[in-house]
Amino acid sequence: MNAAQAFRGKALAALTNQIGVYALCDLDGNPIYVGQSVDGIRTRVRRHLTSARSDVIANRQIDVWEIAFVWAWPVATKSEVEPLERSIFAHYDAELPLMNGKPMVANAPVLEWPEKQVVQVIDEEERQSRLTPSNRLPRQIKQYDLLVDYILNVKEAPHLKRSLDAHFKRMVRYHQRFL
Repeated sequence: MNAAQAFRGKALAALTNQIGVYALCDLDGNPIYVGQSVDGIRTRVRRHLTSARSDVIANRQIDVWEIAFVWAWPVATKSEVEPLERSIFAHYDAELPLMNGKPMVANAPVLEWPEKQVVQVIDEEERQSRLTPSNRLPRQIKQYDLLVDYILNVKEAPHLKRSLDAHFKRMVRYHQRFL
């Protein structure tokens, strides 16, 4: 196990394993994916970060390299999970389109969110290095290309095209920083 994996493992150990909603956040601290878990947030996030049984990773919608933070909103009951996910998704997707692909119900009710747990899953020095435009832009161009290839050769679906569009909007921002 390398130092980055050890850091991530230790960070994830501190993440709640209650049921609830989570956001995978990029190097800038912006959510890129909002999901839910009724089996435990830590367990679900670990599957994303290790690519084990994670469609958004397998479909090339998210590059794990870009994930620096995990936010979690634990809840007490399963009935709270879905409405909270819709509310959180609607809020962050309106700010900057998420990579989820499949949009949640429009006009989701605004709920009072539980207290958010924030866990940084990469070392700060590494995060700063990845933020460097000359490191980040080529990586994101490659990820965009992988998603285009996946759409053209494996599966053409509206949710994947929505994710591609979200990638493009973010890549334009990275491009501007690069220039």
